[in-house]
Amino acid sequence: MNFSFSGDRVLAVIAHPDDAELLCAGTLARARVDGAAIGLCVLCSGDKGQPARPIARLAALRRREMAAAAKLLGAELFMVGISDSTLADDPATRQKLTDLYRRFRPTLVLAHAPEDYHPDHRAASALAEAASWFCASRGFRTASAPLPGPPALWWMDAVNMSGFEPAFYIDISSFLELKERMLACHRTQLARGQDADFSPLLDLMRRQARARGSQASVEAAEAFRTHHAFKRARAW
Repeated sequence: MNFSFSGDRVLAVIAHPDDAELLCAGTLARARVDGAAIGLCVLCSGDKGQPARPIARLAALRRREMAAAAKLLGAELFMVGISDSTLADDPATRQKLTDLYRRFRPTLVLAHAPEDYHPDHRAASALAEAASWFCASRGFRTASAPLPGPPALWWMDAVNMSGFEPAFYIDISSFLELKERMLACHRTQLARGQDADFSPLLDLMRRQARARGSQASVEAAEAFRTHHAFKRARAW
């Protein structure tokens, strides 16, 4: 099946810096090559992702790491800056994200799956879904004008593929090296690779991309599901 993101505006809504590299950066890179505008919205600051030897001013460092990775990708970056573990689908955060949608004007949103293992990921999922509806609601007021209609919404794979049943795959074989270079920007998190409560991120990303690729008969892939909700699914 031939597929193109040409003419799209693709926004990934992720919980933490480095989530995109694990779950959707290859798809964003492919979309950009197709001619799409791409954006990354990072909701949390990453301030609690500390290695065994704590790092001072971690949130500021992770912001710089994320900026470097987004530059490699060629994506517009939005950092919302909410402290890790406090993210929730509350009115203030919903307002911020809805206005961000209206500024970026996505035709497609990539978001964490509702069943993801991490509480911040699940909160980000709920926010991304809510904003995908309210961004087109004329009665929901923000500083920016509403969209003419809701964007399509895809749920992203879960980290380590745990509990996620793919509906389709995007071939990212040509972009695996880019994902590796982006992940290398996140030095504070790579430093956690030997911690007992963490996983070596580079190995995790490679295994997942190749496992999903094997399922789809390509070298590397990222897995998704369509959000089958009124006006959030569309034909391609």
